Amino acid sequence: MNPFPVILSAPSGGGKTTIARRLLALRTDVGYSVSCTTRPPRPNEVHGRDYYFLPTAEFLERQQRGEFAESAVVHGHLYGTLRSEVRRVLGEGKHVIMDIDVQGAAQFRTAFPESVLIYVLPPSGEVLLERLKGRNTESRESLKQRLISALAELQAVPMYQYVVLNDDLDRAVASVSGIIDAEGLRRERLQNVERDVRRIIERLERELDT
Repeated sequence: MNPFPVILSAPSGGGKTTIARRLLALRTDVGYSVSCTTRPPRPNEVHGRDYYFLPTAEFLERQQRGEFAESAVVHGHLYGTLRSEVRRVLGEGKHVIMDIDVQGAAQFRTAFPESVLIYVLPPSGEVLLERLKGRNTESRESLKQRLISALAELQAVPMYQYVVLNDDLDRAVASVSGIIDAEGLRRERLQNVERDVRRIIERLERELDT
């Protein structure tokens, strides 16, 4: 198997993190690259499991050294994915699954062109609003900022190779899992075609040399 990164993006509250966690629980060929952030941990979040919670100064130093495959300011905090984390998971022979925003996805695709980009779309604006408000962790100003970010993200959907509608969690998880399987088969097939073409060319070249 030739593992590749799988990027899940969605408006805040769109369900991308839940889908990623379900896939990690269901598939042994999928691993998670833990991202870094300067925001404080939420209740029940654990350093090194959910995020690496870094001081701003350390984050900026690592950013300056080019350690991040992608980084962005989201809702006033810095977020980023370490190249070393991605390589670690790929080196274990697993697809890297990550939930990152649109800004990060564009940068990440530049760093890892083999990435598969999947946008998780909420079934409606009303449902997205309910999910955002249902957190009960947002001030009115914070909620407004998330709505502005959601609008900007939705306008970037054409950049993604796949769009999955999250109107039913089990179905959305199955759709993303199916995309991973299909991409894996497609890439394996392409590798075999390249190998076969190379062998044919070599045979013809040997014939020409005789």
